Amino acid sequence: MYDLVIIGSGVTGYGAAMYAARLDLSVVVIGNVEGGTITLTDDVANYPGYVQLTGTELAEKLREHALDYPIFIETGTVTDVFRTKEKFFYVVTENKTFLAKSILFATGMKERELEVPGHDELKNKGVSYCALCDAPLYKEKVVGVVGGSDSAVKEALLLAKYCPKVYIIYRREKIRPEPINAKRVERESKIEIINNTNVVEILGEKKVIGVKLDRPHNGSDILPLDGVFIAIGGIPYSSLAKELGVELNEKGEIKVDRSSRTNLEGVFAAGDVVDSEFKQAITGVAEGVHAAYQAYKYVNENEFIFTCQEEED
Repeated sequence: MYDLVIIGSGVTGYGAAMYAARLDLSVVVIGNVEGGTITLTDDVANYPGYVQLTGTELAEKLREHALDYPIFIETGTVTDVFRTKEKFFYVVTENKTFLAKSILFATGMKERELEVPGHDELKNKGVSYCALCDAPLYKEKVVGVVGGSDSAVKEALLLAKYCPKVYIIYRREKIRPEPINAKRVERESKIEIINNTNVVEILGEKKVIGVKLDRPHNGSDILPLDGVFIAIGGIPYSSLAKELGVELNEKGEIKVDRSSRTNLEGVFAAGDVVDSEFKQAITGVAEGVHAAYQAYKYVNENEFIFTCQEEED
């Protein structure tokens, strides 16, 4: 039996595991993507203590720090979480079942797909969700980034290292990156922003040849492109929490208080899956630390008696 099972092996999960182990809790981290989505980020320059490093490097440093304590990391996908007699949690993967006194959802989110004609047919044939993964494939080609967040702008900046022309296509009046990235875009002559515009169709048969816009750009609603990179936000991985009875908001995010507690005793959540407005690696790790401390208090303030009958039930 573990004091805390952490579902999610990203930086939030690693940070929480390290802190929980410092508090002498027995901890296991379960996840199917080591390091989480930040490993798809080429440039991390806003994590205190590091001027600049890649997302993979940051995740590995946090993982190494966590493993300096007696924690366990299990590679796998959690398929079910349930509670018996409101005492213990069972966390089920494809091959194992873990028994826990408390759990932390640090499951993150997945990319939100662009639901337009041509997307499904051309996914991985010019439609991509990862510039870090695919940018070298578009050297000397013209590409577009759909979205206007800081993540979208960072995708465009990376693509500009390879491509002679990069369009940012955004549905609102003004893109909304962090100020430092806004200045980088202004200085990058290869990037052109098309505001107040939606992509309504991705064109091509065997590969992307362009997109159709809902308003003309330079006299035409067809924009020729060799690739389309989608960065329009994410969908939280919260279905397991919902099935357990954890309260979600209208976006499907887990509702937590300032200490990462959910509406269920012994259940905590942190990182991109929760209803915080500002989602960054540093805030996710901080939320994970809050959760670890609250799990420590919960485990030490409650009496847990496990019996064979409990297991049979």
